[in-house]
Amino acid sequence: MTTQIDQVPSLEERLEQPEPRDMRADVVFAALSDPLRISIVQRLMSEGDDAFRSCTWVGIDRPKSTLTHHFRVLREAGIIEQRRYGTERRSRVRMDDLAARFPGLLEMVLAAPLG
Repeated sequence: MTTQIDQVPSLEERLEQPEPRDMRADVVFAALSDPLRISIVQRLMSEGDDAFRSCTWVGIDRPKSTLTHHFRVLREAGIIEQRRYGTERRSRVRMDDLAARFPGLLEMVLAAPLG
């Protein structure tokens, strides 16, 4: 017998993203070929912590649908991890996974001029 508590979804849900071994350089580089996406990654990395941030936290003035698209591309490439908290999605850069899979990549992203 299931109770109502068993039927309540988790308050935090990890969205689908590739495992580190499945992250491909061509897909990662394609995702980072857009200056807006590099800016998103730089801003997420700027705090230096591992906290999940909302899309509005990055402070980029674009329509929500545009930001959703860019965050999805970054997530599907494996650059960011996203979790759903109710109706809100929060993101963080997968720094450990990226540093292990593509040494030096994060340093290049941080050094890229802001668009």
